[in-house]
Amino acid sequence: MLRQRVLTALLLAPLVILLILLLPTGIFACLLAVAFLAAAWEWTRLAGMKNRVNRGVTLSFAAVLFMALWLLRACTWLWPALMVAGVAWWLLVCVWLRHFAFAAAPTPENRNLKLLAGAFVVFPAWVAAVSIHGSHQPHGHVWTFLAMLLVWAADTGAYFAGRFFGKRKLAPQISPGKTWAGVYGAFVTSALVLGVGGWLLGVRDARLLGLIVVTVVTVASSIVGDLLESLMKRHANVKDSGALFPGHGGLLDRLDSVFAALPVFALGKLLLGF
Repeated sequence: MLRQRVLTALLLAPLVILLILLLPTGIFACLLAVAFLAAAWEWTRLAGMKNRVNRGVTLSFAAVLFMALWLLRACTWLWPALMVAGVAWWLLVCVWLRHFAFAAAPTPENRNLKLLAGAFVVFPAWVAAVSIHGSHQPHGHVWTFLAMLLVWAADTGAYFAGRFFGKRKLAPQISPGKTWAGVYGAFVTSALVLGVGGWLLGVRDARLLGLIVVTVVTVASSIVGDLLESLMKRHANVKDSGALFPGHGGLLDRLDSVFAALPVFALGKLLLGF
């Protein structure tokens, strides 16, 4: 499994990096929306929507919302408000994780609740990513790459720290494989990435301390995002959200942390004036 994970990552990572760094923001936004829609397709299954026609209609509605958000991007308050809503949502998720049996029963009401939750997962993250990428200041593409790299580094650090040092479980009722050692590993690796990335981006004054705080909260949010998807899979009684990537599961399995991290990073960057 580890060999499959590494090979898949080595094949996909260069492509994703090139798309982030080289594409104009309009094309980047379109491709990202397609990827997020594919993840949303997997979310609808975890939420308990079994009819493929209904799932297709739901995704069509989501695609229309993506287009509407893009057309309304000039609205000065809408996108920041969505990012704030995204951050608030992940704070609410922390309460849900403490009461992990909530909405577990396969009822129509719980299905609809989880579909609504999916909207708060997907749309603020898309707005955040496109907002960073298309920022008018220099290096918007690089800032987007840094945000993604922080999440990837945290995931990698958590995996290996948990594998070699993990004993105390983080949330055994939700995801038995996650440990506190993995959390510490995530913070260490992301701190190293931030140090290098911040230096290369010219952040060498007092604002670096603020960026460190933003990074800590971003990584913590990414862990919450990972746990939420684990909770969804446990409710749905499945191991992976899909089988798109060998060794990695579905697209949602790869984006769960990203969904939670992006609104936090984007809002923090906006507040710091970067």
